[in-house]
Parts: sequence; structure tokens; C-alpha cells
Amino acid sequence: MASVSIRDVALRAGVSVGTVSNVLNRPGEVSAESALKVQQAIDALGYVRNEAARKLRAGVSTTVGFVVLDGQNPFFYDVMRGAEDEATRNGIAILYGNTDENPVRERMYLDLFEEHQVRGLLIAPHGDVQSRLERLRARGIPAVLIDRHSGSGRFSSVSSDNIEGGRLAVEHLIATGRTRIAFVGGSFEIRQVTDRLAGARVAAENAAGVTLEVIATSAMSVAEGVAAGERLLQRPLRERPDALFAANDLLALGLLQSLVGDGTLRVPREIAIIGFDDIAFAGAAAVPLSSMRQPSTIIGKTGLRLLLEEASDPELIARQTVFHPELVVRRSTEPAD
Repeated sequence: MASVSIRDVALRAGVSVGTVSNVLNRPGEVSAESALKVQQAIDALGYVRNEAARKLRAGVSTTVGFVVLDGQNPFFYDVMRGAEDEATRNGIAILYGNTDENPVRERMYLDLFEEHQVRGLLIAPHGDVQSRLERLRARGIPAVLIDRHSGSGRFSSVSSDNIEGGRLAVEHLIATGRTRIAFVGGSFEIRQVTDRLAGARVAAENAAGVTLEVIATSAMSVAEGVAAGERLLQRPLRERPDALFAANDLLALGLLQSLVGDGTLRVPREIAIIGFDDIAFAGAAAVPLSSMRQPSTIIGKTGLRLLLEEASDPELIARQTVFHPELVVRRSTEPAD
């Protein structure tokens, strides 16, 4: 069934298209008699106003795009909820694209949102997207980085201090008596991973007798955490680390699953594990997981707020909002005997 147009309403009411438009947009300029005729025609035909099309014609889109690094990660779900709450408050809808840590999918969503002329773009990028975002801005589409600090300072960003978080996580492990620490994470094209590793290295280098190795993963998922744990179990006992710092909680939960399930390594007595993000599942794990907490919903709300401000005033100077992660200690990092 074809949709009812404003022209259909005008024909039914016996008035001009301009009169219908005035009733919808400037009712004070229309006589009560004409307004009544138009309203009766709208009711009879079931006309529904296309608000999105109206605002696009006026040059103001009612949608923003959000390119998410990993839509299956509860951390990003909470960030999206924060952004959505702020968007709803401002009469804005969000179009989501999950890249699943895939740069090809990332480019596809960037092209799609550019074609749809969204009002602005939130993005938790996989790699270096600055030149692509410059192109969007040249077309009047501002962008705000989420969970990633803007190294160049050319774009606004909302993130946590990942270097500080990595340092605090490893300092905590050292304080519990651990000296053979492994960082588990990847891919290293993701800035959050490299920053957390950089912070971990600072903590290890500042502590006598502490070693830090890197166990690379191809993704930041539970499955990759399980696989990394299985590789650890294949090592001789003397070659195993006594603590693991996972680049996010999904990896940490996968490590817990493989190590606790096998039963040969006891957590935390023989090996401690700490993650990053403090997702809801962290505290509910078989061994409650210590983690570095990020204010996920606040990150989303702040990002959307900055984006709308820049969409309204393109001359605004880019702003970098950085939150401090909070150490949340649970049983997975209790001190070694």
C-alpha cells in the first residue's frame, strides 16, 4: 500500500499543499476552518508525517552513526546505551554498525553513514581513521572518537586513560606478590591494547625482579582467551607466569574458563588474573574477576553530547575528555600464599 502524501491530504481537504504545510509547521498562520479541514483529512487518510525527510530537507538530519569496535562486548553495549539515552533526550536516533574488529567492515560503515548524511559520527576505531574522518568533516559530518584518545588532537574524543589503567593493573599484581606477569591481548592495531600494554611495561620496569611477557591474541574475545589459556597449560610448570593481565574482561573470562576448568592451575593461589572494563559478568564469574573499571555509560553520553555540540557549531575546538579507570579488586587477584 502506497504511503499517504501531503498532496493527498490537500486534495482530500480541498486546500492547497501550502496550506497543509502551514498547518503542520506554522499553524498560527492558518484559519481555524482550514486547520480543521486538514486535520480531518489527516485522520481520514491516516497520514503520518515523515519527520526525518522534513529535517533532511531543512539540512538537519535526525540520525547519528555509531561505529562500534566489538558489538558483542558488554562494555560497548553499555557505551551505546549511554549514547542512546542522551540521543533520545535530544530527539536523535542512532544507527549502529559493528565492525567486529574488521577494518573492511569499518570502511563499509563509514561509507554507508556518509551516504546517509548523518548528523555526526561516533566511532570506536580499529586502526588509523584520521584521513577518513577528515573527509567526513569536509562534508559537514563531525566525528567524535570513543574509547580512543585523539593523538593528533584534531578530533574530540572520550576515553579512559588506558596507560594509567595498565600501570595500575600490573602494580596491583606486583603488590600481591606476583613477579612473572604476562600481558594477554591483541590485535596491536587497536590503540587501547597498545596503551594498556605500555602502562603495564612501566609498572614492570619500575619494580625489581618483575618480568613481563606478551601473549598475543588475534582478537579480544572469550574464545581467544580460552585459546591463550590452553597454550599456557601446555607449558612446563616452571615456565608459566604467576599472573595474567588481560587487555579486556572477555579475554580474562576466557582465561578463567580454561584454567579453572582444567583444574591444574588454581586461581588465584597459583595464578592471578585481572581484566579491563569491569563488565557485569566480571563479578559473577566462577572466580570473581578483578578488573579496571571504565565509566561506560558516561563515556557514551559524553560522546553524544560533544557530537551534537560540534554539529551545531563547526567552529568549536576539539576537546579531549579522559576519565581515570578505577581498580576493582575481587578474588581472582587475592595475594599469593
